[in-house]
Amino acid sequence: MRHVPVLLHEAVEALNLRDGDIFLDGTLGGAGHSLLVAEKFGDDVEIIGLDRDIEALERSGERLRELTKSAYLKLESFRNLDTVLESLGIEKINAVLLDLGISSEQLEESGRGFSFQKDEPLEMTMEKDKKGVTAKEVLNHWDEDTLELVLRGFGEEKFSRRIAAEIVRRREEKPFETTGDLLEAVRLATPASAKRHKIHPATRTFQAIRIAVNEELTALEEGLKKAFEVLAPKGRLAVISFHSLEDRIVKNFMRDLAREGRGKLITKKPITPSEEEVKNNPRSRSAKLRILEKNED
Repeated sequence: MRHVPVLLHEAVEALNLRDGDIFLDGTLGGAGHSLLVAEKFGDDVEIIGLDRDIEALERSGERLRELTKSAYLKLESFRNLDTVLESLGIEKINAVLLDLGISSEQLEESGRGFSFQKDEPLEMTMEKDKKGVTAKEVLNHWDEDTLELVLRGFGEEKFSRRIAAEIVRRREEKPFETTGDLLEAVRLATPASAKRHKIHPATRTFQAIRIAVNEELTALEEGLKKAFEVLAPKGRLAVISFHSLEDRIVKNFMRDLAREGRGKLITKKPITPSEEEVKNNPRSRSAKLRILEKNED
């Protein structure tokens, strides 16, 4: 399934790119935004694309090479964008885009357990063959209080205590192995009244476990700081977030820099998808785009 980029034209327009600029796409994924930049500017804008998923980089590299010779792709998290730029001998860039959503390709094709709509191994790691904590280890070994905190803090899950208790109860009978196991635990722990809501009752639990496994909020905080530091004066940082935790971090970060006089808010309120985009791509419904421009030193 080909990933459909969210707020495609709005985000690229917000970057305010010019010939000769350097653009860093910190979450390359399916390269939707970078492909549009390449279509508009060809070799005249240098594109640096980062992603933690080697399969995403390989797919996107093939697409970008058809449009530009000025694209450099690196297997790396945007939290380490400073080391990537240093390795390329680049001190300042003109635009950074962070699209924080998980791609359709990762949901549908990765086989790593991001989606509760498929019965897959419980990995949820952005990197393929990642060495470190996986969703299976979180569910089978983290204590009940920690699980509850993860579900409540990262998923804003109303029934976090009930779900955490059910996870611990079930793993004593049989270890968690697949997404189906987790889906069943959520189903048993969720009251019948909550199952009639528009949002699937497992959505927040899967989100919370994924965020914990990949340290997504810590990476976001680090990446925002480093992105702003490497921007040239008048350079722009654009961030697309998909849930309130991410958006709160982005909003507060940009607001504080504006108050300090170091940046200018291009968006007083976030840009959201049109009704038409939501109709064509329901996954875009919660997206929010915020943009900050760096002031002159």
